[in-house]
Amino acid sequence: MLTQPTLDKLKALRLPAFAAAWEAQHADPQVTTLSFDERLALLVDAEWLARENKRLQTALREAKLRVSQACVEDIDYAPRRELDRALLRQLATGRWIAEHHTVVITGATGTGKTYLACALAQQACRQGYRALYRRVPRLCEELTLAHADGSYIRLLARFARVDVLVLDDWGLGTLRDQDRRDLLEILEDRTATRATIVASQLPPNKWHDYLADPTLADAICDRLLHPAHRVVLKGPSRRKEASSGS
Repeated sequence: MLTQPTLDKLKALRLPAFAAAWEAQHADPQVTTLSFDERLALLVDAEWLARENKRLQTALREAKLRVSQACVEDIDYAPRRELDRALLRQLATGRWIAEHHTVVITGATGTGKTYLACALAQQACRQGYRALYRRVPRLCEELTLAHADGSYIRLLARFARVDVLVLDDWGLGTLRDQDRRDLLEILEDRTATRATIVASQLPPNKWHDYLADPTLADAICDRLLHPAHRVVLKGPSRRKEASSGS
C-alpha cells in the first residue's frame, strides 16, 4: 500500500521521478497486470530518463551554443550543398570525439557552418560529452582579459577539460602575436586528449596566411589538421534566401 513514509524516503534519497512514477502506478489499475520486475523496470526507467534530461539541459546551457536548436536530425541535405551523408552519419556516432579528432567545416558566408558545428556539439552533449562554443574573435578578447585579471591559467584549464570545443568564425579579423600564442596553448592542451570543431570561411590551405607567423602557423595547423574530418559546405547563402522568402 502506498504510504507517505516511503515517498518521503524516496525524496530523501533524491529519487523524485521514481517517487512520481510509483504514485502514477498506484493510480493506474492496469499496472496490476504487470509483474514486479516489469513495474520496477518502469520506475527505474522514469528516474533514469529524468536524470538524463536534466544532465542534457545542464550540458546544453553550459555549452552556450550559438544555434541552440541545431541538431543532426535537421541537417539539410539539399543536393546543391553537396554534403557527404556517410561522413556526417559517421560523425553523428561520436567516434571522432572518443578518438580526439578535429572536424573542420568550411564554406562561404551563410552556408550553414555555424549550424552544423552546433548540431555536432549538441549531439556530443546528448552522448554524454561536454561541449563549449566560442567565436574566435570573442575568444581572443576573453583571453586578453584573463591575462589582465590573473585568471588566464584557470581559463586554459577550463578549455582543456571540455570534450568538444567549437571554434567558430576562424579566420575573421587580424590576430595579434599574443592571440596566436594563446590559441596554440589551447590547442596544445587538447592535442590527443580532446576533440575540436573549427568553422571557417577560409579553406585550410589559407590558414597559414591568416596566422601570419610561419612557426606558430605550422604548430597550430599541425594540431588542428592531423587528424581532421573535413566538411565543405556549398551553395548560396541560406540567410539571403531566408530574407528573400525563397
